[in-house]
Amino acid sequence: MLLAAGKRRQVCWLRTFRAPHGAPPRNTELTDPAARPAANENHLLISAYTTHPQSPLLAVTRRISDSGCNLVDARLSTVGRDVSVTALATGSWDAVAKLEAMLTRLEREEGFKLVWYRTGPKALQSNLLPYIVEVVAADKPGILFQLADFFDRQGITVESLHSSRYRAMQTGADMFSAQVTIGIPANMHIAALRDDFLEFCDHLNLDAIMDPMKF
Repeated sequence: MLLAAGKRRQVCWLRTFRAPHGAPPRNTELTDPAARPAANENHLLISAYTTHPQSPLLAVTRRISDSGCNLVDARLSTVGRDVSVTALATGSWDAVAKLEAMLTRLEREEGFKLVWYRTGPKALQSNLLPYIVEVVAADKPGILFQLADFFDRQGITVESLHSSRYRAMQTGADMFSAQVTIGIPANMHIAALRDDFLEFCDHLNLDAIMDPMKF
């Protein structure tokens, strides 16, 4: 009898806290809808610059390793007399904070020019088809601008680019070259785009090709 009475009192207590009709059930997940980031979801984008023959590559990658972060992506280039490194590091919040402190000391003690800020991973773009564009022409002002303007008007993204001006070994002529990786929307008619691009290049007297990336 005492056991039955205990059960009856328990049922009454539960009824007292029953949610109103139409209200969502009590759930701890609903009280804190903001998802907590995973431990390795913190990203830091770093750009470092110095004068050739020095390079910021060793110093930056060492700090990334020593802080406990992981290197996701990196680029090194020499433009004029300057060497630049762009790196994307990821790690826990504490590791990224430690890396930021290390970069502050590196900039102060070794004289590198550094820029860094927190960012996020690149979103997947499965609707874009990667293509390679290569352009060679006699150098003249505005070629790169014209190329960028053409792709922008077509709604095509420029994923990576390398362009340079050089003197032809055989003739001494000043030349322009560019290698561009672009993202073409999957619903775009490739043959029509290629025709428009080649017509555009003919108008500017550019020698160019546009091919799909095969890797």
